[in-house]
Amino acid sequence: MTGNQNQFLEYVLELLAPLGQPVGRRMFGGYGIFNDGLMFAIIADRQLYFKTDARNVMEYIDRGLPPFTYRRSGKNVSLSYYRTPDEILDDSEALLSWAQRALQAATAKR
Repeated sequence: MTGNQNQFLEYVLELLAPLGQPVGRRMFGGYGIFNDGLMFAIIADRQLYFKTDARNVMEYIDRGLPPFTYRRSGKNVSLSYYRTPDEILDDSEALLSWAQRALQAATAKR
């Protein structure tokens, strides 16, 4: 996928459409992705990050995928969102499976 971050957002939202009506909102210098009012993903620097919890975080850690971090007051802050494997962006079925687990993690945090 080539192009800018807005094009990447539109591409990801199209892939996630079977989940409902995901929407992107500007934040963190990128976008938060919400479904039914729940933020379950972040796009930053053309990378997709999904929400994690104790049930799914090891899938990311075992693959060496980094958490989403940003700078606040001169310090790095990590959130419970981890970068997705690159290959799932080419496999809509796999992407939806990972996204569903991210939605479950977001729902559990409610």
